[in-house]
Amino acid sequence: MRHRWPVPSYSENGNGKRPPGRPRSEKARLAILRATLKLLSEGGFTNFTIEEVADRAEVGKATVYRWWPDKGALIADAFAGSATPHLRFPDTGSVYTDMSRQMRQLVKVFRSRRGRIVSAILAAGQSDKDVITAFRDRFLWPRRHEAYTTLQRGIRRGELRRDTDLDLVLDSLYGPIYMRFLIQHDRLTPEFVDRLCALVLNGAKAAPRNRRKNKRARRMRPQISAA
Repeated sequence: MRHRWPVPSYSENGNGKRPPGRPRSEKARLAILRATLKLLSEGGFTNFTIEEVADRAEVGKATVYRWWPDKGALIADAFAGSATPHLRFPDTGSVYTDMSRQMRQLVKVFRSRRGRIVSAILAAGQSDKDVITAFRDRFLWPRRHEAYTTLQRGIRRGELRRDTDLDLVLDSLYGPIYMRFLIQHDRLTPEFVDRLCALVLNGAKAAPRNRRKNKRARRMRPQISAA
């Protein structure tokens, strides 16, 4: 059986918005996204062209450019749309569970055929700023804003300190995943994710309530000077 790449609706792509302009053929749009994913999985970014995408999708180049300004935007949308449905953050009532489950799913994506697409995007992005900008805008930032919301829930529940640096926590959580994915010096496993998540979130853990009350009481206790 031939593998068919899953393709999102507009509500499932990187930014969740339909591009401006008059409605286009949904069938053509889906064909373009599938062709993009297929070509990237076959040959990576180096030989990827809009012409080849249009040929595979059986549309004109102009049709592709009506939706996407360049190949970086097209690639980022195709990847984000196929991966995003698997990367939602749950709301279980535990910040550790919410983050570790999503991080495990990201590792699954990286270890799947989609991982080759991420590698191609990140490699091309080192010399093509449009590609890395599209990846940030259409994939990374939407996921990061969802992660902010998840961490903020943890702060409101008293699991994390109120002064937690959200960006530092997220960089500490996801940086090692990207490093193992790209450098391949060690394996990306669910166990690694669980240890990493516990290590980082324990560092941002809020103090127990009774300890906070005792600390507050000590600060408020009047100082008695020696007679």
